[in-house]
Amino acid sequence: MARQLWLLRHAEAEPHGTRADHERRLTERGEQQARAAGVALRRLGMRFEEILYSPKERARRTAELAAESFTPAQGKRVREHELLASGFEAAQALELLAGTRSDGRILLVGHEPDLSRVVSEITGARIDLKKGGLAAVRLERGAGGELILVMRPRELGAIAGVPAGGE
Repeated sequence: MARQLWLLRHAEAEPHGTRADHERRLTERGEQQARAAGVALRRLGMRFEEILYSPKERARRTAELAAESFTPAQGKRVREHELLASGFEAAQALELLAGTRSDGRILLVGHEPDLSRVVSEITGARIDLKKGGLAAVRLERGAGGELILVMRPRELGAIAGVPAGGE
């Protein structure tokens, strides 16, 4: 088996300038996107050893709403990770993943351009992770990373059976 790194961009948030960046909240559509992501992850059978989110309000709330669909044990694994706030790098993601089982998975909830850059640095793939979008990377021991999934909010919504809005 291989380790997997799952990356969820925070859902749609209030526009820049509405309030301090750190405090920007999800819109109603963003809340729907976050819940749909959680339902989709559950329906895909995903279980995570860790679920880490940026301390910014919009990422925290995205993680909390998504986790509503997780098992209670999974819900206890949701916690803040300061480094996801800004400037998060592939080396930091790989370090987090190294602490998991050989088939472990972690979910990171954060921001652009950091998440797409992490995917690019690990896999060489160029992606544009939409607000409320999801990407996954598989890492084999001794080999590079492989991009295994990129989904927009509407695709997550289709899996969840609910409208998620957005691209």
